[in-house]
Amino acid sequence: MNIKPQLLNDIVRLLESNARLDIVDIASALGISVDEAARLLADLEKEKFILAYKTIFDPEKIQRKPVRAVIEVKITPERGGGFDKLSRRIAGFEEVTSCFLMSGAYDLLVFLEGESLKEVALFVSEKLATLPGVISTATHFMLKTYKEQGIIFSSPTHSRLPISP
Repeated sequence: MNIKPQLLNDIVRLLESNARLDIVDIASALGISVDEAARLLADLEKEKFILAYKTIFDPEKIQRKPVRAVIEVKITPERGGGFDKLSRRIAGFEEVTSCFLMSGAYDLLVFLEGESLKEVALFVSEKLATLPGVISTATHFMLKTYKEQGIIFSSPTHSRLPISP
């Protein structure tokens, strides 16, 4: 795929701010034809530069209210594979929504969802912590989302009552 770095950066910036932009708006913003914009997006999808178009929901406003957790995982790197093999195995669990290799006190930061605290606890105790190479885990349950992927979630419409003298 032959695309100028600046054009690629402009497409990334546009789609990161709004993945639902119309192809006409994308072409206009980039100063190219609609056909060229459509061809570029198709190429970016085909070459796996664009992996998905995803919607971010406010979990408090939709019916589904899963338990969300963040797990710090300490693992032992494998000979010849480093952290990749075990990290990909952990990322492959259906419950895991994101998995990142980190610097610092732990190796992986794992985000997951479950229908209940018990379901998340069972995942950690029966699936994650029992994997060969997993040294320790620390689970943190997410209580409220204020901002996710650059999107600030709505704030309450009511304001504090004035303090009377």
